[in-house]
Amino acid sequence: MKRVNDYIAQLPLAKEPRGLYEPIEYVLSLGGKRIRPVLMMMAYELWKENGEDVLPQAVALETYHNFTLLHDDVMDNADVRRGKPTVHKKWNENTAILSGDNMLVLAFKWMQNLSPALSQEGNKNALEVLKTFTDTAIEINEGQQYDVDFETRDDVTEEEYIEMIRLKTSVLLACAVKIGALLAGAPKEDIDNLYAFGEAMGLAFQLQDDYLDVYGDEKVFGKAIGGDICCNKKTYMLINALQKADANDKAELQRWIAAEEYNRAEKVAAVTNIYNKVGIDKMAKAKMEEYYEKAKAALAKVNVPEERKNALYEYAAKMMKREK
Repeated sequence: MKRVNDYIAQLPLAKEPRGLYEPIEYVLSLGGKRIRPVLMMMAYELWKENGEDVLPQAVALETYHNFTLLHDDVMDNADVRRGKPTVHKKWNENTAILSGDNMLVLAFKWMQNLSPALSQEGNKNALEVLKTFTDTAIEINEGQQYDVDFETRDDVTEEEYIEMIRLKTSVLLACAVKIGALLAGAPKEDIDNLYAFGEAMGLAFQLQDDYLDVYGDEKVFGKAIGGDICCNKKTYMLINALQKADANDKAELQRWIAAEEYNRAEKVAAVTNIYNKVGIDKMAKAKMEEYYEKAKAALAKVNVPEERKNALYEYAAKMMKREK
């Protein structure tokens, strides 16, 4: 993570026009968990010694991820990201859109920056790396559209929701470990198993994000609790609450969903109370654990010495215990 942050700090972004590049510097300087670049470097180090070889690609993926957050914040009209004002609040929406567009292009530019230190196999797989990145970017857009579509539907199923978060969140974690393995020249079977590991961890991670949006500590989480509730996002929690609540609680949930004017704190408290009555918190935790176990099973199949996988096992365990 330190190597990723140090690399980001020296990116050539002190450029003109400042109106385009200053918001990019701002977004990337806000920090964050850096999960995707760290996963890419760790996947590379399953076969090679020095994860710094793939720092350009790792940071390209982090830049792409932050581009999606920047545009998500505009679409959700979010005020805060990582405890700081979002770009469209600090500047304006036009700046957020254009700077985000430039981050997307920069991400593809940096993804192509193959280091001379990379193995011959890594360079040979350059086209597959770009294909993986491009396919993933398309899938994420598909997931985002499903997320938008779900806001106006009251019949979203759990299966549809899981597919949406797979596209919107999971595939980028899977992409990170796949690109790391590709650049290391790993065998196809191992690459496929690593992809399955990243995908399952991504599902657990997003379910955890949904959980923390309701039950997290706002000071630790870095943004206002209850954002998904206020936006009527069809999360795993809301979908199952609508299915499992009794008639009175279901009617109350639907009243809050339909309400165009409401007190934010009152709505969050009322919906959370129904979640508690139904036991949604326990259901969500059980579902997270299910995908975490699938992730560990996929990683176990990767054919490298166990000691080389220990860091990834530990990192996955740490992700499952996060509070933000």
